[in-house]
Amino acid sequence: MESSYNGVALPKDGTPIEYSNGTYQVPDNPIIPYIEGDGTGRDIWRASQRVFDAAVTKAYGGKRAVKWFEIFAGEKAFARFQNWLPDDTVQAARDLRVSIKGPLTTPVGGGIRSLNVTLRQMLDLYSCVRPVRYYQGVPSPVKHPEKLDIVIYRENTEDVYAGIEFKEGTPESKKILDFLNNEMLAGTKKKIREDSGIGIKPISITGTKRLVRAAIAYALKHGRKSVTMMHKGNIQKFTEGAFREWGYEVAVDEFRDSIVTERESWILGNLESKSGLTIEQNAAMIEPGLEHAPQKFRDEIYAEVKRVIDSIGVSHGQGKWKKKLLVNDRIADSIFQQVIVRPDEYSVLATPNLNGDYISDACAAQVGGLGIAPGANVGDGYAVFEATHGTAPKYADKDVINPGSVMLSGVMLFDFIGWIEAARLIENSLERTIQQKFVTYDFERQMQGATKVGTSEFATRMIENMDAVAMTR
Repeated sequence: MESSYNGVALPKDGTPIEYSNGTYQVPDNPIIPYIEGDGTGRDIWRASQRVFDAAVTKAYGGKRAVKWFEIFAGEKAFARFQNWLPDDTVQAARDLRVSIKGPLTTPVGGGIRSLNVTLRQMLDLYSCVRPVRYYQGVPSPVKHPEKLDIVIYRENTEDVYAGIEFKEGTPESKKILDFLNNEMLAGTKKKIREDSGIGIKPISITGTKRLVRAAIAYALKHGRKSVTMMHKGNIQKFTEGAFREWGYEVAVDEFRDSIVTERESWILGNLESKSGLTIEQNAAMIEPGLEHAPQKFRDEIYAEVKRVIDSIGVSHGQGKWKKKLLVNDRIADSIFQQVIVRPDEYSVLATPNLNGDYISDACAAQVGGLGIAPGANVGDGYAVFEATHGTAPKYADKDVINPGSVMLSGVMLFDFIGWIEAARLIENSLERTIQQKFVTYDFERQMQGATKVGTSEFATRMIENMDAVAMTR
């Protein structure tokens, strides 16, 4: 632990958060680093910090206080240090364990491709956690936004974000094309066009299993009803298809007493609905058209049914499976329409990196947009909470932007460190302020009779509403 980072001394009245044996030790005066963010990040952070401090003061009467410590990334870091992401910033986030950040610019014209991706990879923050729920009063494009209440666990370190790409026409891409076309695809009808750029999509057992493990652990801890693996395994069989298979392995091998897979629920449910059902009859019910399949495939399904009955027939049978966490999977394109037409059927999604990027924003659009969409990047012993939207530089320093994304990311942070009372004060006062139609321009233009206010005014009203929220509670 250093005494200063980027030339800035740590707060002398603060204590670092510690981590051991999978548990964070949080003092009453934790030092929490923050990155203000680029563009509108400056306005948003000022407003959010006021709200955070007010909530902690009101919740704990001065017995607890966050000691904020600024670290630098993005434009502010480049202006000071000619470095978009100084080593000291990464080291401070590592040493101090739990951080929060505003939106960052991605530099153009070389250098770091994405500061957000780089920070995640350097700290091995393998879970991108995006809770999506509706707050009363928020304008929404769907009829029943309140039905959507999910938490997305997006793998954060591999897939196409691993950044292995080769530009069309370069010697590197030509070398790979020659290898693929003339060696790997020799004797087949497949060929890759010579004018192609090449990207490599790694999905590993390690990356998949730790992500799905975290999603299942979260679902069990918080009483969620299901974990659904989102994938495109019908096309990408050995990457996203493998994500599905490895995910089921984690569920069955590590959480056997607490979970039931969807196919297992069908087999057990069939037994309970029809007494005397044979293995062959049960197999035909879970695999339509089985009678037309090759004998080898039929034998595999029969063996699956027998294995399920033998292994969990007693522990999960007689309806006990209905109280277990359901683990299932869905094809990616199907999920996009199902979270609109049947959102209440989904609770936790576990996804590869790119799928999670898409579905997170699509779900956020149903409940008010990225302006109030929080996020966290969590690894083993480290966590960075963040705004999920961009920097919107044309609105910078105009005090007009919705600060909800950073504020609700702060709610996630306080929940994460166990300061539940402060978290609920922020969340409930935000909802109350929106219900009063006292909102920033992005919501005001969609709400009849609303009062348009600036970023700082919104924060002030939230702080005022905390007293009313506390009295209601």
